[in-house]
Amino acid sequence: QVQLVESGGGLVQAGGSLRLSCAASVSMFSRYEMRWYRQAPGKQRELVAGITSGGITNYADSVKGRFTISRDNAKNTVYLQMNSLKPEDTAVYYCNAAVVLGLPPLSYWGQGTQVTVSS
Repeated sequence: QVQLVESGGGLVQAGGSLRLSCAASVSMFSRYEMRWYRQAPGKQRELVAGITSGGITNYADSVKGRFTISRDNAKNTVYLQMNSLKPEDTAVYYCNAAVVLGLPPLSYWGQGTQVTVSS
């Protein structure tokens, strides 16, 4: 049973920082592309950041320069360092793991962690 467990969410003031973690119980974690998504109330889920198996990163324009995604393959964990947080960053943040080992492609989701940024 594959599990992704997010942690690190909470309440923070604008301008503050949080570090989210996502621990994955998958084999061959290093082959997975890992992504962070978020969903604010009444809005669609959106991609925040991603990191490939080779360590290439990409970010939504709204978080570039403030958020950093990284991974530790030895710990089967992906991180999202969030700095200079803004109230509009308030959302439930979800971890996603995706890989193509055959057909169909595999994709797993965590349960989400709430991030609330107060003004």
